[in-house]
Amino acid sequence: MSANIVYAILVTSLATFLSRFLGAITSEGIKETSKLFKWFNCLAYATLAALIARTIIFPAGILIDASYSSRLLVVLLSLFVFFISKKNFVYPTIFSAFCMAIINNYI
Repeated sequence: MSANIVYAILVTSLATFLSRFLGAITSEGIKETSKLFKWFNCLAYATLAALIARTIIFPAGILIDASYSSRLLVVLLSLFVFFISKKNFVYPTIFSAFCMAIINNYI
């Protein structure tokens, strides 16, 4: 392995764990009902929505082979699973992978 790859892994790991550590330390001072916390929560959901929309509209990698209709169908079905599972993220994530595989390979 190249030394540059090892350095890149170390630096990105340090940045990730440092930010998580600082977040854990400072999280006691932030109330969940504060406007700042709500703003960051909205920002996180907006970022997630943008990434999902980008994946559906401008896919990369092997997802390019899937049609728009199959990607949209998987998202709609996954949203349905999300709401019937009481807003659990695990079930729709697993469901979406299996659903996409079934739709692209057998339908």
